[in-house]
Amino acid sequence: MLEKTEIWQGTLALMVLKTLEGMGPLHGYGIARRIEQISGDSLSVNYGTLYPALLKLEQEGFIASEWAPSENNRRARFYRLTAAGRRQVAKAEREWDRATKIVARFLDPGAESA
Repeated sequence: MLEKTEIWQGTLALMVLKTLEGMGPLHGYGIARRIEQISGDSLSVNYGTLYPALLKLEQEGFIASEWAPSENNRRARFYRLTAAGRRQVAKAEREWDRATKIVARFLDPGAESA
């Protein structure tokens, strides 16, 4: 049985934005479950980290929320991507790509000169 990994610092916001970009509006549980599914259940989403991240993204204007009934007819806060959020996704993807290329140089220094 593989051990679940906590989400790396600084990546949760991008995962949330990408999830909303691909799935449309979701409530917090749906976002967490989708992140876990996409990771092949290798990641564990801590709700004590997710909800503050959602609040921060909303305060930054990248997502908006509204109350609506969920699949089981309970009231839930649904989050959706805003236009600013779509721009942020593109920016964060570029930054992530750049950062992973830099880290890759350290993991395989010989590949840099190839």
